[in-house]
Amino acid sequence: MHDLSTAPTGSTPLPLLEYTPQVAAQTAAVYQRLDQVIPEIEWPVHAPYIAEIERLKKERGAIILAHNYQTPEIFHGVADLSGDSLALARLASETDAETIVLCGVHFMAETAKILNPEKTVLIPDLRAGCSLAESITGADVRLLRERYPGVPVVTYVNTSAEVKAETDICCTSANAVEVVESLGVERVIFLPDEYLGQYVASQTDVELILWQGHCEVHERFTAAEVRAYRAGNEGVIVLAHPECPQDVLAEADYVGSTSGMIGFVGDRQPNKVVMITECSMSDNVAVEHPDVEFVRPCNLCPHMKRITLPKILHSLQTMNYPVEVDPSVSARARRSVERMLEVGRGAGR
Repeated sequence: MHDLSTAPTGSTPLPLLEYTPQVAAQTAAVYQRLDQVIPEIEWPVHAPYIAEIERLKKERGAIILAHNYQTPEIFHGVADLSGDSLALARLASETDAETIVLCGVHFMAETAKILNPEKTVLIPDLRAGCSLAESITGADVRLLRERYPGVPVVTYVNTSAEVKAETDICCTSANAVEVVESLGVERVIFLPDEYLGQYVASQTDVELILWQGHCEVHERFTAAEVRAYRAGNEGVIVLAHPECPQDVLAEADYVGSTSGMIGFVGDRQPNKVVMITECSMSDNVAVEHPDVEFVRPCNLCPHMKRITLPKILHSLQTMNYPVEVDPSVSARARRSVERMLEVGRGAGR
């Protein structure tokens, strides 16, 4: 029996591994946690990969880091460490593992490599990009510096290494206000997410010069959709990520980062909640809070969804695809990331 999924760059099709009684026993505890979000009929497809990935991780001395937008079989099935952008940056800087497999998008793998230049950092699919990160280049930042001489640059962590190298300090959606105010200036250039910048501007007296970059997942949400969720789900609590447009945020009960939304659910335990963010986030949080009813707005990130269990296994088998950052770029980017890690020690995207 064979699966039609392909290797990360379209090479030889990967065979579907056999679901044996031994595999079932090895993965039973994992499925017990996931049975509310993964149908039983799907488990025989996922379980053999999970078992083999776990075996190969030990053999390779590898650790898997997974972003909150990964699917539950990855996030809860094989990840050793998980979290949002800032959490992954911190975890990458603290791990002793020789090899890091980054289950997220390319800028996250670059950040892990920047913080661990001597380690092997792998991404299971090189095509896992980010519309926001691709909205700006290092050359764009240099031009902005020329236009606004002396104005410091604050850059969202959702950017390429070359952009981080041109910035003064990075931030995430959770510590953006703290980062902006930590500079002690009246005006900053804030890049590249326009909607996050508008939200930060509403929370501080510092003037922000913005760039028109957007996340293709969050920018698709509308205020009318949020009102429809309320109309169809009495008593629902609406949580929204600040990468959403301003009219969407105005309809929310709470605006916060990925980790902020997770914390809200854990602390408040609402009866019914809708998270206005990437779809898999709700599935992953639901695993931890089975008594909370999640209304799922299913906007998927096509880049995050390029990462699959077969591709993770392929990555460990072949040690592909290594992420490299030019040392001169890496050294400058590292300074801006490390400055971010020192501000507030808060949570991330």
